[in-house]
Amino acid sequence: MILVADSGSTKTTWCISGGPDTEEMCCTTAGINPFLQSPDEISQTLEAEFTLQRGPYSAIFFYGAGCANPQKNEEVRRPLGHFFQAERIYVESDLMAAARSLCGNRPGIAAIMGTGSNSCYYNGSKIVRHVSPLGYILGDEGSGTVLGRKLLSDVLKNQLPEQVREDFYKKYRLEPAEILEHVYRKPFPNRFMARFTHFLAEHTGNPAVYRLISESFSEFFNRNIRQYPEAETMPVNVTGSIGWHFKDILVRSADEAGFSTGIITRAPMEGLLNYHNENKT
Repeated sequence: MILVADSGSTKTTWCISGGPDTEEMCCTTAGINPFLQSPDEISQTLEAEFTLQRGPYSAIFFYGAGCANPQKNEEVRRPLGHFFQAERIYVESDLMAAARSLCGNRPGIAAIMGTGSNSCYYNGSKIVRHVSPLGYILGDEGSGTVLGRKLLSDVLKNQLPEQVREDFYKKYRLEPAEILEHVYRKPFPNRFMARFTHFLAEHTGNPAVYRLISESFSEFFNRNIRQYPEAETMPVNVTGSIGWHFKDILVRSADEAGFSTGIITRAPMEGLLNYHNENKT
């Protein structure tokens, strides 16, 4: 029996699998990111929110945002080891989760488009080329956080049509000062900004809103995907809530940038479970 976790900046999905012919049991907790939380805070999240059995597991495969180097991975592995009963615990990046979920054992371009964004060229066993996403301040083009940031900026600077701005204030009842407080002073501003993608989804019929989304997707392809030579002949496979909910705009933006899209999934978990069940690892 194995436990697989897919953790983004917003939430973590945990699923127990006993093999390809067994029914999975899943639960969700808040996102776990070692750049945003200490090991003690990770432990507190598990204690408060994890609702499945703690073990014993033959292996735990944890894939997470921020799990990009040995030091940060150890900051996640340590509280996992204290909380669970497991023979082995593996901590990998959320980008490896995307690659294994979307491509399995085959080479391909894999991308994440959720609260954050990321991409890579995967050779069927490891990530061999990667353009750093740089986070929502310097990068993360096409992500929920950046879309939300662009929306808030355009609302506050009167760059959107009056009706769109009126709809925004009517829906959220937020004063400009409250928005600035959330963005600059409160914890997890990325989660705060990403929540406004729901508003964008409701207003894609407005040309200005459509343009905001498509331009951000174009930035994602031109600033990231264009750096992979393989993308000239391989489709771009995408997992994540933003890619899924704005699929039509994403496909059109890719085509306008000269790329094709392949598999687009809402989340990587189903593909991850298939990968680990098929590879027995």
